[in-house]
Amino acid sequence: MFSRIKYKFNPDTLRFEEKTIAFSQFIYRQVLPRFASSIVIGIALGIFGTYYMESPAEREAEQLNKQQREMLAKLDSKIGVLSRSLAEIQYRDDNLYRPVFQENPVSKEERLAGFGGTDRYDSLSGYEHSIDMISAARKLDILSSKIIVQAKSFKHITNLVINKEMMLSCIPSIQPIAVKDLVRLGSPFGYRFHPILNIYRMHAGVDLSAPEGTPIYATGSGTVCTSGTESGYGNVVKINHGYGYMTVYGHCSKLVAKVGDKVKRGDVIAYVGSTGLSTAPHCHYEVRVNNVPKDPINFYKDGISEEEYQKLLESPFEFDDGFEVE
Repeated sequence: MFSRIKYKFNPDTLRFEEKTIAFSQFIYRQVLPRFASSIVIGIALGIFGTYYMESPAEREAEQLNKQQREMLAKLDSKIGVLSRSLAEIQYRDDNLYRPVFQENPVSKEERLAGFGGTDRYDSLSGYEHSIDMISAARKLDILSSKIIVQAKSFKHITNLVINKEMMLSCIPSIQPIAVKDLVRLGSPFGYRFHPILNIYRMHAGVDLSAPEGTPIYATGSGTVCTSGTESGYGNVVKINHGYGYMTVYGHCSKLVAKVGDKVKRGDVIAYVGSTGLSTAPHCHYEVRVNNVPKDPINFYKDGISEEEYQKLLESPFEFDDGFEVE
């Protein structure tokens, strides 16, 4: 049997006396405490290592996550810069380029057309950065949709620019009656006091007095959309010039142009008369832009001198009841 001799001081005899320690006592008193201490220390180190020390794999994963966060932040910043740049382009398109060609701005609904759906981002779910990834993907989709719409708008504007010469030939820019044939100017554009109804009423055109049978010219190229008789206007010709422009020539004595005819600026389309609500030969002339009446005096500067144009602008127009009473 295992035993171990140790010496222990006896205070009674004042001598060191032999003392035999059994194996079990040796294990219990010497080995077990040290073993237990090792176990406790090992467990403590394990817990510390688990919760307070990163493994190489964990450090690598954290570094990867950090890189991903930085990449997503940079991507979001670039998307923001591109979105602001596109917004500036859209503003110029709606407020500078399109108005030149009498085009309406692109609506918000058109700019976001074809974009929608929530399940398109399901594949990005379940990741640590899913929220940021889905947000970036959604912003990119919106940006892409807007770019496509803007590209189509620019293509449309480009076609208008290419056809600028054709457009300029269509926009009304001369008087419907030659200056040499013009006797006088009657009612101007705007509100006037109606001599029969005794109320102020909008006069949507100008009255150009000339002898009966004086040629009336198309003020711009276009397609005749009306040639016949209408209440108030009498014999009337209307020309659709495209690009939102239309002109009206009323009280004619004789109509030359027919519906569907393609006319050019300067073509004779009718002759001055006094048909309809009129008491003297003249041409009632209107210019409409997107179906809104505009002052024709601003559209027939071509064909007259600068002095003649200034005189027209400065003329003290007064209603002459010998022209029309519509």
